[in-house]
Amino acid sequence: MIDALGRRPKEFLLGPIARRTPVRVHPTAITLVAVLPGLGAAFAAADGRHVLALCLWIANRVLDGLDGTVARQRERQSDLGAFLDILMDFVVYAAIPIGLAASVGTRGAWVAATVLLASFYVNTISWAYLAAILERREGAARTPTYTAVTMPGGLVEGAETILFFCVLLLAAPSLVPTLFWVMSACVLVTIGQRVVWALKHL
Repeated sequence: MIDALGRRPKEFLLGPIARRTPVRVHPTAITLVAVLPGLGAAFAAADGRHVLALCLWIANRVLDGLDGTVARQRERQSDLGAFLDILMDFVVYAAIPIGLAASVGTRGAWVAATVLLASFYVNTISWAYLAAILERREGAARTPTYTAVTMPGGLVEGAETILFFCVLLLAAPSLVPTLFWVMSACVLVTIGQRVVWALKHL
């Protein structure tokens, strides 16, 4: 919902770091390194070390933003880089709820985590297929400045996912299943928004 508004501030904040990143460091290398703290956050959450998990999650998000900024500054954008970036994002998006469910350890937590991951699965199809259709129809003219593909917006995008996961990682274990259900509901709303968009525009 707020991704488009946050892209310019993100570039402004990460720009100085990108300029100080050694030239020999390829943006794709940053993408692949970023997954390590992301998975570390999942393992830390599973072990009940939630502050450490939060710090690792934030490190993952900073590195995930930095790779694109470095690529744009050095004109090293590539389709492969964009593909690996989103792929690694979803590896981490799946791992952290699993880690949290393992930490809580109840049947209710696992059921709620499963529903959340299922909502992610359907949501991914909702934006990815629409992005492919828009690219076929409009071509490069529809591609935004800071992302590799264009897609209709929704209630839950990248920024909202970051905030939700921050809350989840700091929440009391008893609240985690409820928060999973809340996030699942918000993702379902997002899917509905894209279905409505498709009905109007396709």
